[in-house]
Amino acid sequence: MASKFRINDNVIIIAGKDKGCVGILKKICKNKVLVSGVNIKHKHQKSVPSNNIIGGILKKECYIDISNISYFSYIINKKSKVGFKYINKKKVRYLKINNLII
Repeated sequence: MASKFRINDNVIIIAGKDKGCVGILKKICKNKVLVSGVNIKHKHQKSVPSNNIIGGILKKECYIDISNISYFSYIINKKSKVGFKYINKKKVRYLKINNLII
């Protein structure tokens, strides 16, 4: 089955501590996704001078579950479910809220 989300899609977080945040989809790994500016964790990095690694507290984006996101349309400024339909024997994605082809 084809994925309903693709890289560089605008998505909104619908569950979790970042609920309501809008971001761009960066990476997809099976049922986990990486969204820009969402689920930021602090990593305490030890400096290693031989490898030119600077130590300190770094901010790192972590994966969230794919079930916690939904497609966000800036045209109607709302979230929407994504569906598939065939147009001229070609499978395309569309928004179920207003039948707009993505």
